Amino acid sequence: MKVIVTGAGGVLGAAVVDLFAQSGSSVARIDMCWETDRDAGRFSCKNLADADDVGPVLSQAVEWLTGLDALVNIAGGFVWETIQAGAVATWQTMFDTNLKTALNVSTLALPHMDRGAAIINIGAMAAGNAAMGMGAYAASKAAVARLTESLADELKPRGIRVNAVLPMIIDTPRNRTDMPDADFSAWTKPDDIARVIRFLVSDEARAINGAQIPVTNGS
Repeated sequence: MKVIVTGAGGVLGAAVVDLFAQSGSSVARIDMCWETDRDAGRFSCKNLADADDVGPVLSQAVEWLTGLDALVNIAGGFVWETIQAGAVATWQTMFDTNLKTALNVSTLALPHMDRGAAIINIGAMAAGNAAMGMGAYAASKAAVARLTESLADELKPRGIRVNAVLPMIIDTPRNRTDMPDADFSAWTKPDDIARVIRFLVSDEARAINGAQIPVTNGS
């Protein structure tokens, strides 16, 4: 399988890359945190929210893979900010970071994808009910859900599936630092999310399309 993973330099991205690689897949990794190294399958894109930046990078990644069977849109971000004390600009930032990245990469990847290919987006359980400080983030992830559903329906005739996984809190070093008093055992491990993603792009999940899959460690 030939796979592109965006946000591959993060904790979840690294877990997804490692799992696909262990399964024998070829994986092209895209992130803003490194310089392009074609020999290692690493490609730098400074702004995935800018289609002009994404286009050449994606073309290089597909050329390196010699095709594209699956796209995993992990690139994104989080801001906790109350509405009263916050700024409208934060909402734009969240939509750029979480929605436009997935939209741009998916749109530009589609000409390279054939029947049987799959796209996986990263949504969030928080999108269903935004708590204080979560408005901008939750709204952007709700938009990712609608993107997933609409694109899945649009691509049915082509036999390309689009699904999303919805984590709660992911067990990462950054989250542990930010929330030191939390119960880490209730958080979802990146490896567990990666396994769900690998299943969703596999032929075993060929009947699943346009779904929002909670990955919540039973919480």
